[in-house]
Amino acid sequence: METKAVKEKSLEDGRAAMAACYQGFDPAAYLQYNYTPPRADFCRRDSIVPWKLGCLHRAFTEEDITGGVLVDVGSGPTLYQVLSGCEVFERLVLTDFLEVNRRELRGWLQEQGKSSLDWTPYLQHVCKLEGRGVSAWSEKAARLRAVVSDVLPIDVHCPQPLAPGALPSPGADCLVSSFCLESVSPDLDAFTRALGHIGGLLRPGGHLLLIGALGESFYLGGPGVQIPVVPLDEAQVCGSLRESGYTLIRMEVYTLPPDMRVGVDDVSGIFFVKARKD
Repeated sequence: METKAVKEKSLEDGRAAMAACYQGFDPAAYLQYNYTPPRADFCRRDSIVPWKLGCLHRAFTEEDITGGVLVDVGSGPTLYQVLSGCEVFERLVLTDFLEVNRRELRGWLQEQGKSSLDWTPYLQHVCKLEGRGVSAWSEKAARLRAVVSDVLPIDVHCPQPLAPGALPSPGADCLVSSFCLESVSPDLDAFTRALGHIGGLLRPGGHLLLIGALGESFYLGGPGVQIPVVPLDEAQVCGSLRESGYTLIRMEVYTLPPDMRVGVDDVSGIFFVKARKD
């Protein structure tokens, strides 16, 4: 029978191995692999990125997600996941484990700042979803820069993922997390525990918007940098949410068309979850 000490050592070894995989992560390459056509083709309804942006837009405009503080858990080098939420919340906290990703985010957040990807088409698309017209994209960019208060380090494998005092004592009103937990966890148990850990950042009754990969065992984080992923199915995601103290409100699933399978991962589908903390 596995002792507590042996189990904890195994968990620590798994976390260390995952952290080592990310040492070669290249934000610019990752953005090129996943956030340019065909996966980010705004002229196609079946392109991955427009699907994700549509899910987030609907969730943030259903009027049940309210409050003052939105936290993006594991932002990576991307901003698309908060383009709808920045209109609802007055304070937005971006987070990531890697300093290279936090540096990428801070670069864009500076006025006229630099980024490895032009986010203008994303801003324009979300403005169009909101009925504002693509010309409002610069206003949305200014809004996003104005409401982001912090870009903080995070470790979802720690019971307290953020530094003490980073959030108001009741917790955040809403969490967003995209392609983070399954790609930094060595196994399903670790994924479930991480869901519970980030739940500690959320006030009771607050909402979680979770986007993740289905059936994925690896992705490329840069040239020659293959990062392992926990292969998930829909039932496992739902079970982990229940076990971690969330009530599922809605799950949507996207299946990749053949031409979206571009060799940078082996993902077969993507899930979008809207859930509420019990």
